[in-house]
Amino acid sequence: MNEWLLIFGMMAVTFSLRYVFFAFANKISLPEGVKRGLNYVPIAVLSAIIAPAVLMPKGELWLDINNPYIPAALVAILVSWWRRNMLLTVVAGLATFALARYLIN
Repeated sequence: MNEWLLIFGMMAVTFSLRYVFFAFANKISLPEGVKRGLNYVPIAVLSAIIAPAVLMPKGELWLDINNPYIPAALVAILVSWWRRNMLLTVVAGLATFALARYLIN
């Protein structure tokens, strides 16, 4: 029973924290500089998630020709920039990763 109480308590806290921002979103006016700065949040968060996964897949820096994550990331970046197509980017990155793993091993 305590586990369920804990789960519902966490749900209530999480919901209430998020609801407050949505409820007052139209009543709060942010300065223009803050709005411009918030445009960079998604790319900063994605970079913070992806860079360690590519450069440190084993928990330490791995800048080596045998790291299959690096060519896959480079191909994904190029395809994304060239075509602006998410599905094609993912497929190209995964295919490059699989090919690199095959060629390395």
